[in-house]
Amino acid sequence: MTLLLGALLAAGLLLCASPWLWPPREHAPRTARRSRVRRLLEEAGLARASTRTLLMTMISAGLVAASVAWLITALPILVLLAGVAAASAPVLYLRGRRLRLRKARRQLWPDVCDLLVAAIRVGLSLPDAVASLADSAPPAVRPAFAVFARDLHATGRFETSLDRLKTTLADPIADRIIETLRMARQVGGTELTGVLRALSSSVRADAALRGEVEARQSWIRGAAVLGAIAPWVILGLLVMRPEGRQAYASTEGMVVIIVGAAVSVIAYRIMLRIGRLAEPERWFG
Repeated sequence: MTLLLGALLAAGLLLCASPWLWPPREHAPRTARRSRVRRLLEEAGLARASTRTLLMTMISAGLVAASVAWLITALPILVLLAGVAAASAPVLYLRGRRLRLRKARRQLWPDVCDLLVAAIRVGLSLPDAVASLADSAPPAVRPAFAVFARDLHATGRFETSLDRLKTTLADPIADRIIETLRMARQVGGTELTGVLRALSSSVRADAALRGEVEARQSWIRGAAVLGAIAPWVILGLLVMRPEGRQAYASTEGMVVIIVGAAVSVIAYRIMLRIGRLAEPERWFG
């Protein structure tokens, strides 16, 4: 009877604490995860690639790395870690590509705003001014505006063409510019050139400040990468010797490898968090 009362008390306490232990989640977590992957591909400039292609690439990379690790070390724990690390490499590559693409485009958006202001001041309508960027925009973003111009000429719908342009560019600053153009198209007004000039000045100042801070903190990322890779290179050299392989094949050796992997991941994430600047979110994406 005492055991039953204790179990009921524990179940009641668990139910009372359940709202904090298990907060409510989205109704469709798989759909949310899939949309995040889709968004990552778009923001990395690979909008034409499918999530299935990314998944197959991750599986292939994991299998190849696990096979190579098995041939070199014949240690199951290292094979597992190598497979997991290689499978996550495509996602890390996409995130790095997204950051590099945003950093490169950050310097271009002020010029795009200036070109829009010049096109509007010479008398072009707003759709024609945006379409003219297919010929005058910086080369890095010119293909996206060329797609917009073709879509606008084919459909004549400025709103839907802007939506497609936003999806193609997949950039938070581009979202702000596009939403400004959309609002100007819907409500009219004569302050569009002033708003674009102010946005251009703000983006240019932000890009200069970020460039200076990133240049000073770049050593943190380099130190994080070096500190995370160096121990595993040494471990790979050790397990290539028979006595080293035998030592790490024991239970104590596997515990050391698992703890070392956890410490490496945690330390790497902490170093990246210290040296990372907050990226602007796509509030209109």
